[in-house]
Formats: sequence, structure tokens, C-alpha cells
Amino acid sequence: MSSLAPSHSPAIQPRVGTHPMIGIFAVLIGSIISTLAGRLTSFGLADIRGAVHAGFDEGAWISTVFTVSQMLMGPLTVWLSATFGPRRVLLVSATVFAAACIMLPLSPDLPTFIALYAVAGLSSGTFVPLTLSFVLRNLPARLAVYGVAVYAMNSELSQNISASLEGWYSDHWSWQWIFWQNAFITPLMVLCVWFGMPREPIKYGNLRSTDWMGLFYAGVGFSLLYAALDQGNRLDWLHSGLICGLLLAGVILAVAFVVHELTAEQPLINLRFVVTGNVPILAVVLIMFRFVILSTALIVPQYLTAIQGFRGLQTGDVLLWVALPQFVLAPLIAMTLRHVDARIPLALGFSFIGIACFMASGLTRDWQSDDFLASQIVQAIGQSFGFTSLIWFMSLHLSPREAITFGAFVQTIRLFGGELGVAFMQTFLRVREQIHSYLVGLHVTSGSYLTESRLGGYSAAVAFRSSGQAEAQARATGLLARAVQTQANVLSYIDGFTVIGISTVGCLLLIIMLRPAPQHHAG
Repeated sequence: MSSLAPSHSPAIQPRVGTHPMIGIFAVLIGSIISTLAGRLTSFGLADIRGAVHAGFDEGAWISTVFTVSQMLMGPLTVWLSATFGPRRVLLVSATVFAAACIMLPLSPDLPTFIALYAVAGLSSGTFVPLTLSFVLRNLPARLAVYGVAVYAMNSELSQNISASLEGWYSDHWSWQWIFWQNAFITPLMVLCVWFGMPREPIKYGNLRSTDWMGLFYAGVGFSLLYAALDQGNRLDWLHSGLICGLLLAGVILAVAFVVHELTAEQPLINLRFVVTGNVPILAVVLIMFRFVILSTALIVPQYLTAIQGFRGLQTGDVLLWVALPQFVLAPLIAMTLRHVDARIPLALGFSFIGIACFMASGLTRDWQSDDFLASQIVQAIGQSFGFTSLIWFMSLHLSPREAITFGAFVQTIRLFGGELGVAFMQTFLRVREQIHSYLVGLHVTSGSYLTESRLGGYSAAVAFRSSGQAEAQARATGLLARAVQTQANVLSYIDGFTVIGISTVGCLLLIIMLRPAPQHHAG
């Protein structure tokens, strides 16, 4: 970083609505709904599969359909907002989303459920791009940083309370409330949009000059790539013809989109914004941020479920240590960003995340929820500092016409980057588990004193529940194999924490390369 100066107001001149603070609540609710809808389904997937009579392979596409639909809607949201205005688009999409959520638990079969869930994904795909662009276009300069902090806070909050909510619904109510809760929350968003967002005239000229090819190339191309990433680990990547087809088609359409946008007279998205100044580095940092938060979003829940046998509500108690501090951290970070160069808290955030990951790499098979407390609190501080500072610093590079494009850009990177990280980490953990299982198994040799001693202990422990010595020995062998697998899983989780911790160092090197944000004055 060549020089450090306090963060300036965004380049966007605010157009203050009648009730801008009500608009902030729309941002709050929209970001919560968008994240909760997908995360709750992931945690409650087993219950949903059972309810719609879907097998494992069929049910694996449920979460994919929702996020692919959100991805498909990203580029289209730019055009819809520019033509009809964010207020109209959000009112319609929120109403459709609420209706879909009411009907989803009533689905008689998997095809009906998939169709309704795709509608829910398409409609909720407008929430993050348009609510985030509202913050940057409509709030006064002195409030814009707080709006960004609200968005970041609720993104982190909703991601880490999902396990607790799903567990509570399963234990006390039913799986249907995974969807019905959205039907109750969304009307509040509709009211906030109605009273908090300004009306804009419909631009009928856009209907005659629509970049339909750009919309098709971007929406379908990125959606196909996302589907390939989401299903790749399950279908063994390039050994699956479906994954190869999705990747090939997605890459071709993505390249076609870039070529088309660079040569079109009226492109859908100004790609020069994406490749100008700090923006390419910031895009990579955002992708890396989505990767490094997998320590809480993926590894910790997997460990607690696979090794300790925790239910959703118990797993959620650990993730709450990341979620709840956001209420205190968000306003503090917003105040800090008004007076400090955003690159400083951004670097501080990634540093805290790295420290938290190396703390968690001391994991053993005996760790319980309390053992994660210290690392999760450090992680919470890092994620809050990192994400808020990153989105704010990116917003400082915008001009007014790029606000909605920026919202769609963040949404696409958020979804695509997150899935890229998940795909890598799931494959990494699977491969490392296989390697560790082989290496640990090398020390389990038939006839050795340690092996026979362990088998003898297991046999004695299960003897009173066995019909004879032969069954006791067979069960003891199974317990020994289970112990090897458990240790291999623990070692793979340690490797996962270590890789994420090392990747934060790479992020810090990228942050050092960032130049100061353009100097703008409050409008």
C-alpha cells in the first residue's frame, strides 16, 4: 500500500428517499433472506428429501437449483432495475418469493418442489444486488458506510444462525418452517421497500435496446459453471460426462459474454469497470474471503456432525459465537471506516481470520463445542472487519451508473466464489481423508502388540452385547476401522484449517498491492 489515507465517500451522489432509514431495513431483511433461504435448506436437506420422497442423488440437486436460479437472475437484475426501477422490481420479486415459500412445503413430489424452489431462487436473486445498490445510490454520504455495515453484518449473521434455526425448527416445529419463515419475514421487506425506496419512472427506451445476448451469455454461462462446481465433488469431476458438459458449455458462454460485451454498442455491463484499477484485485480478494470463511461455514459443522455426532441445534450453538458479535462489531467498524483507510481494517480482518484458523488447527478428536470458543470469537472479529471493509472499499471506486452493476457483481462473486471454495474444500477434505486413512492404516498391522491390545479392549467392551466370541471379534474389528476413519477425518480437518490459514497470507499480499481509493467528495 503506497499511502494510507482515510476512506472517502463513494463517488455516487446520493438521491435521498423520503425515508432512507426505512430503506436500510429493506437492506437488512433482504440480505438476511437471501442467505438464510439457501443455508437453511443445506442444513435441513435430509428432512426435505424425506418429505418429497427423493433419494440422495435426486435430492442433491435441491440446493443447486436454488442458487443456480439466483445466479441466473444476477445479470437480468441489472436490466430490470435500469428499466423499471429497483422499487418496482423488489416489490414484485419479494411478493413472488413469499408466495413460493408458502407453497414449497405443500409440494406433492420432487418435480413440483424443484420448480417452486427455482421460482424462489429467481425472485430472491434480485434482493442483494438491488438492496446493496440502494445503499450506495440513495443514502446520504454520512450514512452509506453504515448501510454497507448493515448489509455485511446481516450476511454474516444469517450465514451463522442457519444451523441453530434449522435445528430448532426440526426439534420443536417441523421442517416446513424452513420455508414458511420467509413468508412471514418477506412482507416486512415489502413494507420497507414501499415506504423507504424512491419511485423512479419506467424507462421504456430500454425495452427497445435490450442486450438480450449479453443477458443470455452471462446468466446461463455462469449458472452452468456454478452447477458444475456444486455437483463436481459428488460426481467425481471430470470422470462425469455431465460435469464435463456443464464446464465446457459454461466456459464457452462466459467467453462469448466477454467478447460480446467488449464489442457491443450498448453492452449490458461495463467490463472496463471490472478490469480497472483495484477492482480485479478486489474481486480476487472477495473470492478468497468466501473461501476463508469456510472454516466456520463448512469445516466446523462437518467436524461436529461427523466426529461428535452433534445435531443441528448443537452445531448452531458454536456458530452463534461468530453470529452474535456482529451486532456490536458492525457499528464500530462503520465508525472506524469513516476515519481510517479501508485497507487497514481489511488487512486486520484477514489477519484475525488467519490467526483463528491456525488456532483451530490444534484440533483433536476430543474437541467439544467449548474448545472452539476462542478461535470462533477471533474469527467473528476477522470476518466482520474483512467483509465490511472490502465491500466499502470496493464501493469507493464506483460512479453513479455502476451502482446496480456493482450489486450484481458482488452477488455473482459472492455465490460463484463461495461455491468455488466449497468445491475445492470438499474435494480437498475427501482426498486428504483418503490419504490419512491409508497412512494411519499402515500402522495397524495384524499380529502386532498394539493392534491386538486395541482389539482385545474392544472385544471386552462389546462382549456382553454379542452372541459369542466370533461376533465380539468382528465388532471389535469394525470399531478399530471406525477409529482409523475418525482419526483420518480429524487430520483432514486440521489440514483444511491450515490451508485456509495459509491462504489468508496470500490475501494479505494482495491487499498490500491495493492502491488508495479514488478521492471523492460527499454529495
